[in-house]
Amino acid sequence: MRKRPGGNSSRPPVVVLNGMNKTIRRASVFTLLLVFALLARATWVQFYEGQALADDKDNRRNVIRTYAGPLGNIIVAGESVTGSARTKGSDLAYKRTYTDGELYAAVTGYASQAYAPTQLEGIYEDLLNGTDSSLKTVMDTVTGERADPGNVVTTIDPAVQKAGYRALGDNKGAAVAIDPRTGRILAVVSTPSYDPSSLTDANTAGSAWKKLTKDKDKPLTNRALRQPLPPGSTFKLVVAAAALEDGLYSSVDDPTDSPDPYTLPGTVTPLSNENPNAPCENASIRVALQYSCNNVFGKMAVDLGQDKVRAMAEKFGFNDEKQDVPVRAYASVYPKDMDEAQTGLSGIGQFDVTATPLQMAMVSAAIANGGRLVSPHMVSQTTDSGGDVLEDYDDSATTKEIISSSTAEQLQSAMQTVVEKGTGTNARIDGVTVGGKTGTAQHGENNSKTPYAWFTSYGKSDSTGDEVAVAVMVEQSDAARSEVSGNGLAAPVAQAMMKAALKN
Repeated sequence: MRKRPGGNSSRPPVVVLNGMNKTIRRASVFTLLLVFALLARATWVQFYEGQALADDKDNRRNVIRTYAGPLGNIIVAGESVTGSARTKGSDLAYKRTYTDGELYAAVTGYASQAYAPTQLEGIYEDLLNGTDSSLKTVMDTVTGERADPGNVVTTIDPAVQKAGYRALGDNKGAAVAIDPRTGRILAVVSTPSYDPSSLTDANTAGSAWKKLTKDKDKPLTNRALRQPLPPGSTFKLVVAAAALEDGLYSSVDDPTDSPDPYTLPGTVTPLSNENPNAPCENASIRVALQYSCNNVFGKMAVDLGQDKVRAMAEKFGFNDEKQDVPVRAYASVYPKDMDEAQTGLSGIGQFDVTATPLQMAMVSAAIANGGRLVSPHMVSQTTDSGGDVLEDYDDSATTKEIISSSTAEQLQSAMQTVVEKGTGTNARIDGVTVGGKTGTAQHGENNSKTPYAWFTSYGKSDSTGDEVAVAVMVEQSDAARSEVSGNGLAAPVAQAMMKAALKN
């Protein structure tokens, strides 16, 4: 029987074709999966890692974009204390400039082509370079163009800032002034200062940075906000407030139970007074503040116990890790887990108690304001390039009752006695009711280094009723050790700043 041509011989090719189809399908599926994986990876890189790369502070494109045009400005009393200047021969078209840079460095910080911005320049970086979303118009969103940069309006009073800066002079120290009724910070001074302009240009910033960071006086440190130090006897105001609020004593004129000298519990160490002839034995709170009696406030802290003193300190703002004004200030500290002897030392602002000038200005501000503390802030508004308000910080300031109005009035009266006939006479101002408290804090092991000189105060104009609270800390001066005191070094600075604030 003859086979049909191609009959049986056609079957093997069919089998081969089916096998090839299966292989092709598998290859196609695998290839398709590879394509999907590639697309997924590309999407991930573009939208996630790409954004991370775009946001990387070391990405030079961001620096180029930031300095492609003039920055917005920081405003003091209606005038810009910052500006922008055209550069030459660089892909960074503009650089930051400063007017009176050293005077306002503790407020503005710096914006640098080489280093991350600080202070207000850092907090409002996006607003000042036009990348903040609140600045974008619909057209900016569509085109992807940078919006016109906004401005930062501060609460700083140039007269008060200058008065503090000049009065501190060559001393190493700091000062803060606050309007007690509004919380507006009128001055933030830190000396020695530096000129932010020296850090703005990428070509010269490196050498300037090296010089500033190697300076033993640390001019880049904002001593007003970010260097807590022992506040010494200025902390006695907090202890007195705790004693009056707790009912340990009902009046600043009640005699206290205070032997002189007072021996710290569990020790043979007497807590003596700077003036051995001062009437400190069983002295009232008024007299104890007037003469700065250590024995009274050391024993008072022990009688209250550390928990009650700490609770009052924290109401004033101590131990607050998020004290933003809007620059974040370092926390002032009232310690925990002390024995009675250490608690006694804490009552005179020693042991491990630390405070910034901002914190001690807040203490005086709350006392001056009838026991109410308005949240301190040094930015009034942020605006767009046309001056329209984006955010108003004056309106959003909060008020907390720290102590009763009765306690505040009594402490005001006692602080006035300090200035009228006590340890703070250098703060007197004609036509102004001034209350204050001096402090001299030990420095170094066994007080081997020059003590810190403090003064915290408030002033109220007898004619206008305007008020200001000021705290000053002098860390180092050319004065002889025997002449270092809150009244001798810090009170005159506070006096100059209060005069400037209440000039009208």
